[in-house]
Amino acid sequence: MGVTTTRPNPLTRLLSRGRRTVPARPLPGAALAEAVDLHVRLGQRDVLAGIELTARTGEVLALVGPNGAGKSTLLGALAADLPAASGEVRIDGRPVGDWSAPDLALRRSVLPQSATLSFPFPVEDVVRMGRAPWAGTPCAEADEEAVATAMTAAEVTEFAARPFSALSGGERARVALARVLAQRAPLLLLDEPTAALDLRHQELVLRICRERAAAGDAVVVVLHDLGLAAAYADRAAVLHDGRIAADGPPAEVFEDGLLSRVYRQPVEVLPHPRTGAPLVVPVRAADDARIPDGLPS
Repeated sequence: MGVTTTRPNPLTRLLSRGRRTVPARPLPGAALAEAVDLHVRLGQRDVLAGIELTARTGEVLALVGPNGAGKSTLLGALAADLPAASGEVRIDGRPVGDWSAPDLALRRSVLPQSATLSFPFPVEDVVRMGRAPWAGTPCAEADEEAVATAMTAAEVTEFAARPFSALSGGERARVALARVLAQRAPLLLLDEPTAALDLRHQELVLRICRERAAAGDAVVVVLHDLGLAAAYADRAAVLHDGRIAADGPPAEVFEDGLLSRVYRQPVEVLPHPRTGAPLVVPVRAADDARIPDGLPS
């Protein structure tokens, strides 16, 4: 009778090399991601200029703004996936360049806009990839529990054995979210996690964001839906032409004039009749509506 051996995943082998130190849980209100006078260039174009932003434990920070405003670029810079032309990004109090890739993976997890894989891995294996950073640490003992909990939270357990490539766009998005949750890093950076989802699962994702913040994580999420941002985010940073036009609680920064200028679309901001959360409503059939140029000083 032959003996079956399991070959370690190459990523797991890489991340488990050497002695690994498990970071301590961050304190409440700690700054986990900071951008200080951040400038980012892509090609010959300045995409971000003079960004000052902090993401703290216990809060959901929404990055909102029109297409091309720099939201995904800012998230990529906070993740250390895009270099700064000038200024600095810090993760857990240290410049991102001071962290090795394995140590950075213990501190932040990233959900990109689109989830693609070249091979038809089963869903459960894709989620388990999120545990690779913990290989070689005592936390590896929690792998199975972390994977199962993440799959339940994202509602993907029922198709655990299906190939990732056979899933719909919305199902793939939820599996990718489950991978991020299984990683259990204290800083979650999510780029448009609701874009491919139906109404129910959009709400599910933002509830998960709130739960992670309540558990002591810092969550930064790029959103196009201002209603979701208003309902679930503690803070919203409104980006416009590579700069932050406003940063604060949605009830304060979601203002008719500002949003109309930033989006170049007249809007009204009304309080929800029950919760009081801002509702952003496009102005339609208003032939004489004028979109102001520029931003307020």
